[in-house]
Amino acid sequence: MRHARRRVVRRVTRLAAVGGLLLGGVMVTRAVASEPPATTAVPHTYAVKAGQTGAQLVSRLGSSRTAGTWIGADGKPVVAVTDERAAAEVREAGARAKVVEHSMDELKSAARTLRSAPRVAGTAWSMDYRTNEVVVRGDSTVSASDWAAMTRVADGIGGFVRMERTEGTFTPRLNGAQPILSTGGRCSAGFNVTNGQSDFILTAGHCGPDGSVWFADTGGTDQLGRTVAQSFPGNDFSLVQYADGKAGDGAGVVFIGNGKGVQITGAGDPAIGQRVFRSGSTSGLRDGQVTGVNSTVNYPEGTVTGLIETNVCAEPGDSGGPMFSEGIALGITSGGSGDCTQGGTTFFQPVTKALKELGMQLIVSNPPAAGGASPAPSATAAQGSIAPGAASPGSSAAVQGAEGTPLLSRLTDTRNVGPGLLVVGGSLIALVATRYIRSEQDRKAYQRYYSATWG
Repeated sequence: MRHARRRVVRRVTRLAAVGGLLLGGVMVTRAVASEPPATTAVPHTYAVKAGQTGAQLVSRLGSSRTAGTWIGADGKPVVAVTDERAAAEVREAGARAKVVEHSMDELKSAARTLRSAPRVAGTAWSMDYRTNEVVVRGDSTVSASDWAAMTRVADGIGGFVRMERTEGTFTPRLNGAQPILSTGGRCSAGFNVTNGQSDFILTAGHCGPDGSVWFADTGGTDQLGRTVAQSFPGNDFSLVQYADGKAGDGAGVVFIGNGKGVQITGAGDPAIGQRVFRSGSTSGLRDGQVTGVNSTVNYPEGTVTGLIETNVCAEPGDSGGPMFSEGIALGITSGGSGDCTQGGTTFFQPVTKALKELGMQLIVSNPPAAGGASPAPSATAAQGSIAPGAASPGSSAAVQGAEGTPLLSRLTDTRNVGPGLLVVGGSLIALVATRYIRSEQDRKAYQRYYSATWG
């Protein structure tokens, strides 16, 4: 009976040791395989190289000979030009050219005329480079008489101003990635930024005035920080300074739901036709395309200019949330019309403009230098050198503090290389020990068996 128990113990010990070897091997190999690149490596993005982007071609040729740029279905930049000589230069640079009637100067002049007309809340306009038009939209709150007045202004400009009515109302999306709350309502955290001494949340300006106190919980016990700078209307951005001055671990990651995030590696300006993604606490991760730039929206609270127009849906509570593509920060949610059931139009404050005016730098994941923040972005840096439909949000990352982390994610954590080696070592020792004990027991049994025949 005693020998049977010993055999059971030995077998259980061997099985446990073999299991430990397998588990430790998984922890080590998977963790090593998933180890992120060194922080000194330049993050890989699909940003178009200098001298090959539509934005740089527009800058080189000038606003009197061009009328904007966008990303074509094949991922190549397309430049609208007003003469064949400019078209030839665009083609020589490797981009596609489209000859149009009206230059950027004319489009901007039309926008200025619209802006100088009596303000009508519920209207918006943007430049559609692909059709070479300025598109004016009026929501359901615009009366027939006001719309008629706007139409007369448009007719006076010329035939390249298109009038459209839209469903819903143009309103800021007050109430992101992670929600932030104050007595004024609920908004979304956009991107983490820094001035080198203190860290801040970049969010929408309409979320609250200077001095607004923000919390991470509805009970008002977990204070995040206080609004220290705001620009709205005119622009739509604000800064919330962290209460302890630091954003903490994972500051270069934006939350997209289910314990997952996207690593942000830089900031840039989108191109019309580019696929983009938006994250919000109300409607989660959504995607669509950029449909216009330099857009103006007449919210009931005031007029905001220089916005990015998209067909990405949003709902109340998504204000301030981040817009990005391929890990590049592009905008923060301002407002729009419609919802994520019927679809709609959403406008975004460009990140590059907000960073420049605030004198801030974006906090990024795996920065190319040891400073922990991206350099000040170029105002003309365009992004999107791949086919729009092939774009993705960016490199995935776990969000610290998120619940429900899968077991595999824990096993593949790079911090588990050391523990995994310990598990492997302990299991090997257990196997050797059980083999040694078995050998000793066999030797003693052999001696006992044959000792009776010894003289």
